[in-house]
Amino acid sequence: MRHSDLARLTFLTTTARSATIAALGLGAFAISAPALAADDQAASQTAPQSGAEASASAPVGVQDIIVTARRRSESVQTIPVAVQAISAETVQARDLTSLEKIAAATPQFTVARASNGAGAQLTMRGIGSSATSIGIEQSVAIVVDSVYYGQGRVINEGFFDLARVEILKGPQALFYGKNATAGVISLTTADPGKDREILARVGYELNARQLYGEAIYSTPLNDSLGLRLAVRGSKMFGGFYRNAANVQSYPTFDVATGTTNAHTAQPAAKDQPQERELIGRATLKYDPGDGLTMTLKASGSYNETEGNGWNYSAVRCPTGATALNPAYPCDGGFRLYQNNMPADIAQATPYGRSNGELYNLYKSWAVTGTINYDLENVTLNSVTNYNWNNNKFACDCDFLGGGVWATENATYHAFSQELRALTKFDSPVNVMVGGLYQKTKREFFQAVLFANIENSAAPDGMRYVAYAKDSQTDGETLSAYGQAIWKILPTVEATAGVRYTHETKKSYFTQPYVNPALTGIFRPQSAAANGTLYGNQTFDDWSPDVTLSWKPTSDIMLYGAYKTAYKSGGFSNSAINSSLVTNNPSGDLAFNPERGRGFEAGIKTTLFDRQLRANLTLYNFKYTDLQIDYFNAQVFSYVTYNAGAARSKGVELELEYAPRQVPGLSLHGTLNYNRARYENFIAPCWSGQSIAAGCSLRTADGQPRQDLSGAPTAAAPEWTATAGVSYETEVGNGLKVGGNIDTRTTSSYLGSSFGDPYTRQKAYAVLDAGFHIGSADDRWQFAVLGKNLTNKFYFIGGGTAPLTGAGTGTNNATLGDIIGYGSMPRTVRLQATFRY
Repeated sequence: MRHSDLARLTFLTTTARSATIAALGLGAFAISAPALAADDQAASQTAPQSGAEASASAPVGVQDIIVTARRRSESVQTIPVAVQAISAETVQARDLTSLEKIAAATPQFTVARASNGAGAQLTMRGIGSSATSIGIEQSVAIVVDSVYYGQGRVINEGFFDLARVEILKGPQALFYGKNATAGVISLTTADPGKDREILARVGYELNARQLYGEAIYSTPLNDSLGLRLAVRGSKMFGGFYRNAANVQSYPTFDVATGTTNAHTAQPAAKDQPQERELIGRATLKYDPGDGLTMTLKASGSYNETEGNGWNYSAVRCPTGATALNPAYPCDGGFRLYQNNMPADIAQATPYGRSNGELYNLYKSWAVTGTINYDLENVTLNSVTNYNWNNNKFACDCDFLGGGVWATENATYHAFSQELRALTKFDSPVNVMVGGLYQKTKREFFQAVLFANIENSAAPDGMRYVAYAKDSQTDGETLSAYGQAIWKILPTVEATAGVRYTHETKKSYFTQPYVNPALTGIFRPQSAAANGTLYGNQTFDDWSPDVTLSWKPTSDIMLYGAYKTAYKSGGFSNSAINSSLVTNNPSGDLAFNPERGRGFEAGIKTTLFDRQLRANLTLYNFKYTDLQIDYFNAQVFSYVTYNAGAARSKGVELELEYAPRQVPGLSLHGTLNYNRARYENFIAPCWSGQSIAAGCSLRTADGQPRQDLSGAPTAAAPEWTATAGVSYETEVGNGLKVGGNIDTRTTSSYLGSSFGDPYTRQKAYAVLDAGFHIGSADDRWQFAVLGKNLTNKFYFIGGGTAPLTGAGTGTNNATLGDIIGYGSMPRTVRLQATFRY
């Protein structure tokens, strides 16, 4: 559904006015949060300075930004890639300590937290992966210390003590393990330095009443071995969202005895999420000289919340109140309506808590070994990793107190080994070659409960279960890649590379128990046909990448690139085998690979004696078989589809101005236009969509369909803009003060991947600010950090609430209620940091 001309004009006028004010008051737009970031080879550039050293080297003009987007140390202004770098200092100064916070400060990148399935919907430039299927890897990949993480639930990891964050936009084929079709968020954790470092940080967030603390100890053990220990813990005594649910009573019919039993569900926790978190990391780095470095990192994470789906807000309903409970208003805001499981039901159900409380419990650990050997003419690199995570939850899964609950236990294991060699001969041509092996295993179990039905004759643990799901996927990846780097002229460079990928996935899905009264809807394991579903999938792909860059002067670079990327198909482990949805469940649970290809061009400049950085990027990428998960709200069913094609094209302007006359001042901002549209997609209809609203097509077996060609993809605003100012200076008496103000403005967009106009989020703006004061040698600092200071509620993804809407594809369709994945509210942190 396109904006009206009036709405478009209104937003452009507002944006232009905001840009004018920013230009007059701040001086310029620039890349958001630029700061010095360096890899292991550039560690000396990021080592903290103290006392006279810090004063003598106070930043003047725009600072160089070192990135490793091509797995070698390069300036962001000389690398022909659309990349944004955020330093460790900026992460702390702006409180960008989670993927959600990074997204809230980054144009064209969104993270929508979800209760189940993949656990998150990550979107870049309007291209992303649905949150509802645990079997879909994310189109926006997360990479931690050069290790690929394709799971959305990685957002539950706490990220702190970072050396840098790099955001790469568009298809990525060569440099980050497996491919990523929409982009990569690369996080690099800090290594031990050459000097001893002791840091303690404590803070308190006022809204959620969260107390947190960090401790870092880094020291050389001898001339060649260093140790770094980092730990963070936090506890919320409140929450970001308020639960306004009432006590609910549910009569359940026992299909075995014909009797009806009463159960009472208490409201879930009033304040959610009441998060409790503990994260730790230990790093050993061996550097004996002669070009050899060896690093071993071991980390663990524990994250537990009261409630699951704590950011699910009822944002739009046909009657103004929720259909499942008319006493609940439907007007969005940081409010939810959820009930605990009845205690007696929870006690009899796998992974239910004895008191019936809703919860989410995430645990993980990982070990990564990295070896770099820098020889005279070649650099060798090896990255070995094993990571494991487990997620358990109990949720009120209709999110409106309607009496549908679920419990889940999902475990994921991954082992990977990557080897790479990069030549550096004194010749026009050098090459990079590498290979990756990865072995993965996903185990999934879920029990779904309907409050109106039970079976006292069911197997142990299944009495109140409507249907249970059990699924597993074993995956294996073999990948080889290479790139030739040709210095055609001293100012002209061409690169050409390709990655070959071979993947296999072996899966099964079954519903080991279905209540006898529901076997006409959900196929049980014992069914003669289609009871247990199998997938044996093999995928092969070649992904080429070609780039040409020209540096007419040392301060200007122009480049153009043809880029491709691939993401493997898979098996929708968290789907539902329902006879009302499909006659071919094995085929519908399997989905095809997603591919992207297209062009990117840009110019990067550093002007006026390095006082102004100005970068412009244009891009046009087509995606085929875009992987989208569909939730049929009327029968509580999930099916994964491949959209025929989608295209994302646009332009991005990034500016930073740092006047030499005012050291420590940075004025920055961005302006981005993105148009992401389906080009060919005969799609399922959204719940309650009538024939008149476009649900006018039918499949061969009579399923309603719509033509979404030309419709926008999900979470794809056409315009985004950021503007900000930061300043830091010494004020005498050994003190230093600083602060920042940053804004982000977004035009309207749809939360649904299926064109539902009732999921439209209106244009909005958010405001962040921070202030700090401390010693000039950085020994101590007190800070106040504020985010979303206007307390603006907005939702990032959304769709029809379960069990609402009716008559889809008829002339008498009834609209359902809309649930949105809500944003974070206003947060204000008081923080103290001490260094030794």
